[in-house]
Formats: sequence, structure tokens, C-alpha cells
Amino acid sequence: MSHLPTLTAYGDRADEYAALLGSIKTTHLTDRKLIAGWAEGVCGEILDVGCGPGHWSAFLHGRGAVIRGIDPVKRFIEIASGLYPDVEYSQGSFSDLEPESADGILAWYSLIHMEEYEVVEALQQCHTALCPEGTLLVGFFEGPQHEKFGHAVCPAFFWPVSQMCLLLDRSGFVVEQTSRRHDSGARPHGAIVARRR
Repeated sequence: MSHLPTLTAYGDRADEYAALLGSIKTTHLTDRKLIAGWAEGVCGEILDVGCGPGHWSAFLHGRGAVIRGIDPVKRFIEIASGLYPDVEYSQGSFSDLEPESADGILAWYSLIHMEEYEVVEALQQCHTALCPEGTLLVGFFEGPQHEKFGHAVCPAFFWPVSQMCLLLDRSGFVVEQTSRRHDSGARPHGAIVARRR
């Protein structure tokens, strides 16, 4: 989320968003298994970039992960810190990540409102922020072509898994795992685990 209108839209609806989606109970079991399994393989600190109301950070913290949540929306950080006081949360975005400061980065639906060039910038920033051999887990809306659609908060994009893999490769990553999930009544979902080269 790099544009001011996007940040403003999420800030205005942060409490509503947290009430609807700010609990791990609202997430899909398949996603919980994927994210938990990935985190178990990270030997060091994880950054949850675009953490929103903080539920994924708290979920992994509860499973023993060393994790920090980061989000550009101030209200999300306030909500996350109130709901999950045992987890560290701070305001920031991909551009604020320090070089080689994490062994794992979770970017779960953190790229969905970005244009392609912004996604590339964010992936390159993740590459810089990861320690050698660190891994990135990306979740996004999956579709047959890169296409904008009317998301409830502000416009978002579908991404083909193959195209996201290509951007990861160009940004210095080796793709290790891909997955797709198509549930009735919901938008298709894609996820990729990639390792820093």
C-alpha cells in the first residue's frame, strides 16, 4: 500500500476491517497450515509486513516464532498493539526495512493494491531486508491475467502465479513452493514461498 488514497481508505475503515477479519478464526485452515509450516522453517526473526490488525503476527508468536508486525496504517498498529500486546508492532512499510534484518518476511496480501512496478520495488526491498538464504511468503488474489478489480476498500489486482514467480525471479529469489486455492463464493487465492539467492 504505497499510495495515500489507499492508506487513507484503510485508515478510515481499520476498525471495521479488524472487527470482520482481525481474528485468526476468520482465516482459512489451509492458509494457517501453510503459514505455520513456512514459519517453522525460519531460523530467526520474521517480519510480518502489512500486518493489518496483527492476527497473523500473533498466530505465529503463539507458535513460538520471533516476529514483528509492520504496517503503514497507524490505526492498524494501534489496534494490533491493543489486541495482541505480547507482540511488537510498529508503523512502516517495505521501504523502511533494514538490510539483512530478517530471516523470513510474510507479505500476506500486502501487495494486492500495488501496480506492477511497485510490486517489483517491494520485492527488491524484501530481498535486501532478508538475510542470505532467508525466505519470503507472499499471498495474493490469483487470476488468469494481471487485472485490476473493485476491492471492498480500494482497487486491487489479480496476479497469475506464473507472473508473480517471474517477478520474484527477477528480484533475486528462487521460488520453492506455489499454491492455489479456489473456494466457492470467494476470489481465487495464490501463495508463493521464495528464497533469497
